[in-house]
Amino acid sequence: MSTHMGRYAELYDTFYADKPYAEEAAFVHSCFLKYGTGAIQQVLELACGTGSHAFALEDLGYKVVATDYSHDMLEYARRKARQISSSVDFRHEDMRNLELRGETFDAAICLFDSIGFVVTNDGLIRVLKGVWRSLRPGGLFVFEFWHAPAMLRRFDPVRANRWSYPDGHLLRVSETSLDCLHQLARVRYTVYELRTDGTYTSFEETQMNRYFMVQEASGWLTRFEPVEWFAGFTGLKEINEETWHVVAVSRRSPSPVHGGG
Repeated sequence: MSTHMGRYAELYDTFYADKPYAEEAAFVHSCFLKYGTGAIQQVLELACGTGSHAFALEDLGYKVVATDYSHDMLEYARRKARQISSSVDFRHEDMRNLELRGETFDAAICLFDSIGFVVTNDGLIRVLKGVWRSLRPGGLFVFEFWHAPAMLRRFDPVRANRWSYPDGHLLRVSETSLDCLHQLARVRYTVYELRTDGTYTSFEETQMNRYFMVQEASGWLTRFEPVEWFAGFTGLKEINEETWHVVAVSRRSPSPVHGGG
């Protein structure tokens, strides 16, 4: 959906430099310890972006296979991996059509609300089937999603952020509109690169992201046992209309319930 994904991927770590990846990975680690059945060593990540969560989990002792649909994001993730001598295995995968050579994992994760990039019901069913096939019995699936009540009540139609970088400044204007019928947020990013010599360039990146109710998300987990729901990475279980992000912990069922995911 973008004509400049390569440049957006290159700037991605600048845009999210303040995101607490290590703290979020530590929270996922605590969920593995508390809710896992048996040792968790092999972890599958969906929609890994430039790899920051994967590297943080590797630092905690996990062996990670990290996948993403974007070749550009994976290019920068692999570049970072070489710089830090990481062993994370980055692979190009569409999470709706996982092809993992019959490998089995102890846990799978999909963070940063990335499950919402799968905007259709059919696509979501395919993702959940693929994750179920990839996990051993009792394996955990931890995922994060945008919470519908907060999105509907409090989304910002327009937001602007600015960052300094060696050649000048970056300005990113985010314009959000909602398709309430399909529970989709359309976010158009316009990025301006303002250089110290007075010149600038700009490009656009558009993303669609689905938002969910907790009860609705639970209903999709027909192949999983919902274990716990958290208000983001806080460890708090009180979820209300002020909660922007929900982290779900679920466990692979021995056999799928008929229908749904």
